[in-house]
Amino acid sequence: MDSSFQTEQLLLALASEFRIEARIAAITPFGSGHINDTYRIRNNNPEGHDYLLQRINHHVFKDVPLLMNNLLNVTRHLQKKLAHLPQSALEKNVLTIIETNYSQSYYLDPDGNYWRMFYFLKDTRSYDQVTTEKQAFEGGKAFGKFQADLADMDTELIKDTIPNFHNIEFRLQNFEKAIENNQADRIREVLPEIEFIRTRANSMFEILESGKNKTLPLRIVHNDTKFNNVLLDTDDKAQCVIDLDTVMPGYVAYDFGDSIRTIINSAAEDEADTTTISLNLNLFQAYTSGYLQQSVPFLEKAEVDSLVKGVLLLPYIQAVRFLTDFLEGDIYFKIHSPEHNLLRTRAQLALVKKLEENRETLDHIIQDTWQYYKLKN
Repeated sequence: MDSSFQTEQLLLALASEFRIEARIAAITPFGSGHINDTYRIRNNNPEGHDYLLQRINHHVFKDVPLLMNNLLNVTRHLQKKLAHLPQSALEKNVLTIIETNYSQSYYLDPDGNYWRMFYFLKDTRSYDQVTTEKQAFEGGKAFGKFQADLADMDTELIKDTIPNFHNIEFRLQNFEKAIENNQADRIREVLPEIEFIRTRANSMFEILESGKNKTLPLRIVHNDTKFNNVLLDTDDKAQCVIDLDTVMPGYVAYDFGDSIRTIINSAAEDEADTTTISLNLNLFQAYTSGYLQQSVPFLEKAEVDSLVKGVLLLPYIQAVRFLTDFLEGDIYFKIHSPEHNLLRTRAQLALVKKLEENRETLDHIIQDTWQYYKLKN
C-alpha cells in the first residue's frame, strides 16, 4: 500500500479525535518548524475554519500535560484581555486550542505520540527575515503587547517547559563540561572562541543576578521571539503571537534581546564571512519603538535599563550553545556540514562584538524611546 495513503488515513483518524467542524478536503504538511510536526487541515467549506494538527515533540518537551496546561492558562488569560471583541476577532488575535472528543487539550495516540489542534489563522503571513521598518515596528508591538497582557498573570501558574532555557549560568556550566570532556577532539580548533566567551562570562550574569536579588521582576515571557513567531495580516499589521511552547517565567530582556538578535543582524545566523556582519540601526529603532509603545505602561525603570543587556546576552548565549554542541560532536542542533556549528558560533560572536561597539548608541535609542512613550502615557 502507498505510504502516502497510509499517512493520510492516519492523519484523518487523528483529526477525528478532535471536535472539529469541517468536512476535510485535504491534510498537508505545513510550516518550516524544526521541533514539532505540523499539518494543515483544509475545510471543504471555504467559509468554515481550517485547522492545524500538530504532533508535539515529547523528546524536547518532556512533560506534555504541563506544557498544555501552560498553553491553556496563557491563552485563557489573553482571551480575557480581549473579551470586548467579537468572537471572530478574538479567534484571529489569540491561538484557540481545539479540544478532543473527551474534552482534553491533547490526544495521546497508541504509539505514545502527543497531538493537539488549533484554528488555522487564514490571511496571515510570517517572515523569517525582517526587511522593512514597518515589519520591525509591528513585531515590536506584538511582543510588547504580549508581555503587557501577561504582566498581571501569576507566574506560579506557568511552569518551565524547558528548564534553564535562558539561564546563562547553566549554559556556561555545560560549556565548561564540554571543554573538559573534549568528546569530539575539537578544542584546538576553537581556542580563540573559548577565550572570547570566557573573557565576557562575568558581565553576562547581570540579568540573572538582578533577578535573583529582586531588582528585576519575574514576568511571563515568550522566550523564543524570533520574528516568524509573529503572524502579520495582509497589510503587514501584527495580528497574533504564536509558538507558545516556551512561554515561561523569565525577564523581559530575554524576549527583547532575542528579537533584536534576529532583526538587527545584516547577515545570516551562520554567515561564514563575519566581516559582512553589521547592524541595521533603523530596524532596531523601529522594533524598539513598537515594543515600548505597548510595554511602557507596565515596565519598571530597571527593566528598561536591562534591555540593552539582553541585546548582548542573547547572541552570546546562542554562541555558547552552538560552540558547546560543536565540542560535543553536534548532537543537538541540525547541521548542514561538519563546520556548521562553528560557523554559527563565529557569526554570533562577531555580532556580540558589533553590539558591544555600539552599546552606547543602542542604549540611547532605548532610553530616548522610553522617555518619549513615558511622556505620551
